[in-house]
Amino acid sequence: MTPGGPGDAEEDKGGLRTALTGLTTRGRSFLAAGIAAAICAYVLGQSDLLRVGLLLAVLPLVCATVLYRTRYRVAGSRRLSPGRVPAGSEARVHLRMDNVSRLPTGLLMLQDRVPYVLGPRPRFVLDRVEAGGRREVSYRVRSDLRGRYPLGPLQLRLTDPFGMCELTRSFSTYDTLTVIPRVEPLPPVRLSGESKGYGDGRQRSLALAGEDDIIPRGYRYGDDLRRVHWRLTARYGELMVRREEQPQRSRCTVLLDTRGIAYEGAGPDSAFEWAVSGTASTLVHMLERGFSVRLLTDDGNSVPGEGADGFAGASQESADAAGLMMDTLAVIDHSDGAGLSRAYDVLRGGNEGLLIAFLGDLDEEQATVLAKMRQRSGGAVAFLLDSETWVREPTDVPGPLDRSEDRLRMLREAGWTAVTVPRGAELADLWRQADRQRTGAASTGSTAGGGRS
Repeated sequence: MTPGGPGDAEEDKGGLRTALTGLTTRGRSFLAAGIAAAICAYVLGQSDLLRVGLLLAVLPLVCATVLYRTRYRVAGSRRLSPGRVPAGSEARVHLRMDNVSRLPTGLLMLQDRVPYVLGPRPRFVLDRVEAGGRREVSYRVRSDLRGRYPLGPLQLRLTDPFGMCELTRSFSTYDTLTVIPRVEPLPPVRLSGESKGYGDGRQRSLALAGEDDIIPRGYRYGDDLRRVHWRLTARYGELMVRREEQPQRSRCTVLLDTRGIAYEGAGPDSAFEWAVSGTASTLVHMLERGFSVRLLTDDGNSVPGEGADGFAGASQESADAAGLMMDTLAVIDHSDGAGLSRAYDVLRGGNEGLLIAFLGDLDEEQATVLAKMRQRSGGAVAFLLDSETWVREPTDVPGPLDRSEDRLRMLREAGWTAVTVPRGAELADLWRQADRQRTGAASTGSTAGGGRS
């Protein structure tokens, strides 16, 4: 349960002026009418009219004073279920109000501030909360746009029985709802390159190169006695064991092209949003298949960066790694960069494993950089989005696709498994298409086979 405020909300701030500013339209009308009646009574010398005027003017003032002097101590809290939700899905917000004073409350109006994109501002009327009582309400929020949205602060509005005055008290804290990209389940297909191993095929690094080249370590409780090296044990005078083979998790780098000049259009159905959603789906899929995964953007930033190489390795839980990358993709936006050279510099170290890229419009220079990236990876798959096909209305006459086809040919000649992404395409279908393309190329000897991903 997240606190809705620093502790509680108490109506003891300000003065009578604060209470008077809370007069409603009805209260101000009564006050104005009373003053006008009193002036008319003074001018006309009508004492009865003066009494009526005083009654009309005093009533809203008394209501404001009584409401201001009423001591309510209430505590508010908010809980999100869930706190991270895919775009287009609903989340429920649970609000709880506790009356921690010794007096029952009067009529209360509870209001929570939410961004416009999440829906209308929720309001709830609480009739009466007994001393020590509790009231719980909830509302739903939904957004088709990914991002991080603040919820709060929670506001409590007090009103008198006559509706003459309203006082608002706000809690100081708020919560954040994270709307992540949509994640599409992907079929298990073979998208690998070299014999380094991907998916089921894992590389193993041996701790010993031969009987005479052994790197031993001391015996630890629970070690298999069959691993004890008796010759070294006799030499050192303590139990020594051989190191086991150390399995390495297969690596996968997912490259997302965020250059602003590479995409046209905006909104949830734009090419860039499709690329972000495809990146999220690929990251989750590869983590579920047991890969060490890294998210890389065109400006050279990688997530997560827990290890020296930036991969989410075995020391990091897959769920935590997925959550970290989903939070990053929830707020990722276009970059000001014009090229992919920074991403290439990150890949210069080699041993990158499988490289999967989601790319916008490419010129010849960037296609050349991508061709060099292929040399730094065991296998490479590219999903190429042509912005013109996403912003142009569908017609029977095909548009000019010579440039995109030329870039596609350059990538395939460099060893990429490259497919174009038309508007409204499903990533799962393109995933299978890439597998068929790789399989067809492998049958002619153009690429090497690999493990299942």
